[in-house]
Amino acid sequence: MNTNRLGKSDLYVSDLTLGCMSLGTDATKAKEIIDEALDAGINHLDTADLYDFGMNEEVVGEAIKNKRKDIILTTKVGNHFDRAKKDWHWDPSKAHIKDGLKDSLRRLQTDYIDFYMLHGGTTDDPINETISAFDELKQEGVIRAYGISSIRPNVIREYVKRSSIDGVMMQYNMLDRRPEEEILDLLEQHTISVLARGPLAKGMLTEKGNQQIEKKAQDGFLDYSQRELTDIYQKISKTVGDSSLSSVALNYILHHPAVASAVFGASSVAQVNDNVAYRTSQLMTDDMYASLQAITKPIKYDKHR
Repeated sequence: MNTNRLGKSDLYVSDLTLGCMSLGTDATKAKEIIDEALDAGINHLDTADLYDFGMNEEVVGEAIKNKRKDIILTTKVGNHFDRAKKDWHWDPSKAHIKDGLKDSLRRLQTDYIDFYMLHGGTTDDPINETISAFDELKQEGVIRAYGISSIRPNVIREYVKRSSIDGVMMQYNMLDRRPEEEILDLLEQHTISVLARGPLAKGMLTEKGNQQIEKKAQDGFLDYSQRELTDIYQKISKTVGDSSLSSVALNYILHHPAVASAVFGASSVAQVNDNVAYRTSQLMTDDMYASLQAITKPIKYDKHR
């Protein structure tokens, strides 16, 4: 599997990332899914302290404890949670970020995190304090690089101006083309990589897209009505022809040079195999890319600023 450099760091991530949020709490099953991904050439795993209130990190840590050196491990911080009460509040303070890292290291059974991300953020945050926390952790050698997980252009711009982030995680797919409007080129210009989550749009950009649209998009999706989504799905299917739609969807977002990896979730070994099959598909040509763009809408960020 191809690997891409994450920003200016010394980290090279596979162009597919296993998002671990969907693994569940069955440690045996989760290990099977992770092992399948690693055997397929995926070297990057993404989790967060908030997922299952820390249990996801515990499950991942147990699954990778004998393979840690072969893995680029990402986790996130910023949501101060109480597992017993099942609630949380936003806390981007330096104290919480440093305490959060200690807790994540313990749950993940490791003494360092490769890529550490702020799990959200607004322009009302103490951004300089947050950046200082990450910079200090990097200097201490307990994280190798850091970034943010956000779809807010105004927040991303502040971190581009003020920090040395190496990556931004954001939702990006053929239906959600908001990053193309004002983020991707900016990040490429500053050698900051994108980790694109939601590449298959809740399954609407897969071979079972029609069923997913009917099931999950009764109220539409972003600026699209359910009828529009059905029409778009038919047009995309016709355009890709015999190619796997999910493979085309993955190759679409990887076509932009700012995107280092597409982050997909999996709750079964079969779903891992379905996603890694993209490697056998034809590469995205400029003509195909333009044709797919013509089918969908270049929508813009509205509320998330």
